[in-house]
Amino acid sequence: MALLSVWSVMRVAIPFISVVGLLSVRLVGAGQDSGSVIPAESRPCVDCHAFEFMQRALQDLKKTAYNLDTRTETLLLRAEKRGLCDCFHAIH
Repeated sequence: MALLSVWSVMRVAIPFISVVGLLSVRLVGAGQDSGSVIPAESRPCVDCHAFEFMQRALQDLKKTAYNLDTRTETLLLRAEKRGLCDCFHAIH
């Protein structure tokens, strides 16, 4: 019986809390929309900053890829050399 009363309270409480939450979010959003608008001429160029950021990120990725490629090639050469040396020592 207690389980039934808890269930009935939850059925009412959850939608009530959801409605209150939605209303509070709507009221907060309405308060923020009433601010002053900054003209486009005085705002920084977001696209330019994003482009510069992406350019730097691309350069960093290219450097990282080159370093990884060089490191991989060095490790492969070392492994081949080790394999050849082991093979040479096994023959003699």
